[in-house]
Amino acid sequence: MTRRGFLNIDKPRGMTSFDVVKRVRRAAGVRRVGHAGTLDPNATGVLPIAVGDATRFVDELVDARKRYRGVIALGVATDTYDADGEVTAERDASSVTWEAVEAALAPLRGAFEQAPPAFSAVKRDGVPAYRAARQGEPHELEPRPVTVYALEAVAFEGLGTPRPRVTVELECAKGFYVRSLAHDLGTALRVGGMLAELARTAVGPFTLADATPLAVAEALLGAGEGEGVVHAPDAVLASWPAIILGRQQTAEVRQGRDVIAMPRRDFRPSERVERARAYGPEGELVALLRPAHILGAWHPYRVLPVVRAMAPASV
Repeated sequence: MTRRGFLNIDKPRGMTSFDVVKRVRRAAGVRRVGHAGTLDPNATGVLPIAVGDATRFVDELVDARKRYRGVIALGVATDTYDADGEVTAERDASSVTWEAVEAALAPLRGAFEQAPPAFSAVKRDGVPAYRAARQGEPHELEPRPVTVYALEAVAFEGLGTPRPRVTVELECAKGFYVRSLAHDLGTALRVGGMLAELARTAVGPFTLADATPLAVAEALLGAGEGEGVVHAPDAVLASWPAIILGRQQTAEVRQGRDVIAMPRRDFRPSERVERARAYGPEGELVALLRPAHILGAWHPYRVLPVVRAMAPASV
C-alpha cells in the first residue's frame, strides 16, 4: 500500500486523538503518523490522519475550516463545559424559548473573542491549562480571536422542561471551542449550559459522509489493502493553484532554488496568489511554493522527498 497520504477517520467516542494515531501507526506499519486537529475523547467524527510524508501537510489542514454538530444541554453547567466535568450549577430552564436561543446565538457569529475552557490544552506560562485545573487551581484564560462562519440552531428538544437540549450546526476557523459556545449560550440565557454531545462533520475537504470507521481502516491497513481509504497528500491542497514544472525546474526546486513559473489555474490578474503546489513532469507532487522577491519567481518552502519504487523481487 501507499506509505504516504491522509486517512479520513470517523473517530469513535471514548478515545483520544492520539489513541487513534497509535492504532493507525500499528496497523499501517509506518512510524510517521499524525493527526490534524484534536478531538476530545467523547467527541466523534472527522479526524484526518496523516501517514508518512503527508505529515508535512498537517499544518495546512489544521488551518482549514471545520464543521460541527453539537447538542447543548441547558439548565446545567460543569467545570469542563461538557458532560465529563463536575456540575457547578443547576437551574430550571423551562422558561427558555426558541426565540431566546436564536437571540443568544446572534453575537456568537462572525469574528469575536472567545475565552477557552479552563480544562483545555491552551498553554499559560508554557503549561497546559488543564493541568492547573486538575490540581484544583483553574484559572480564567484570556479571550482569543475566533471566527464562526455559520451557526444555526437546528433542533430544540424538551421545550418547556427543566432540561431542554439545543442542537446546533456550525462552521468555524481553527481555535474555536464548541464547549465554550455551549457555556456562553447558557450564560447568555441565565440558566447555564454544557456540551452534551459533539460530532465533527468536516475538516477542509474531508467530510463525515466519506469517513472510514477506525476499525475498518485498521483491518484494511493491516491486510495491505489501504489504497481505497488513503487519500493522496495533495488532497488537502485542492483549492491551491497548481504549477507544472519541467525536469530542470524540478531538480532546482528539490535543491531549494527559486524558479520562474506560471500557475496552471484560472485566477483574476489582480488576485495575489500566496502559495501554490508544484508537480514534476510525471505528475508527482514535488513541493509547496510561495512567491519569491522577483516577479514571476517561486520559492519552495516545503519539499517532498523522492518516492522511489521498490525493485521487483528476483525469480
